Amino acid sequence: MNSRWTGRLHSETMMRAPGGVSTAKEPPMVRVSTYLNFQGQAEDAFAFYAKTFGTEVTMLSRYSDMPAAGPGELSAEERNLVLHAELPILGGHVLMATDMLRSMGQETRIGNNTTLCLDVDTRERADSLYGALSEGGSEASPMADMPWGSYWGVVLDRYGIRWMVNHTPAS
Repeated sequence: MNSRWTGRLHSETMMRAPGGVSTAKEPPMVRVSTYLNFQGQAEDAFAFYAKTFGTEVTMLSRYSDMPAAGPGELSAEERNLVLHAELPILGGHVLMATDMLRSMGQETRIGNNTTLCLDVDTRERADSLYGALSEGGSEASPMADMPWGSYWGVVLDRYGIRWMVNHTPAS
């Protein structure tokens, strides 16, 4: 391995100021969290994770909480599934989740069951990150205003990692 390259990598990524604080200037970002997709088990999984981590679900909404969107109505079973849930775990990290809908052709599989979610402070930052992560990527849901009030999009980057980019304006 090229020692000049590894030395530069070390100096750029590993050097810390006194007290372990990074000397690198971080771009403004509100939160990075992990988004999990389930096939009808989100509520059970989050009850298990809450018990495991000794925390509580801080947000849970169901598909029945949102106005119908798209063709057709959801079955009573699907309307009761989890649209969005949030659970704080360790070190301020938040797990989020949804149940995918079979009636919409959605199925969990390796590659779509875990997503890194970037909550950013501006639409411009959302567009910038989405654009950069999209280069050479695929399977995109373009950035768009959503019914729940956020500006949101998803992309599978060139390395097969799914990213969700979200900006929710201050109310």
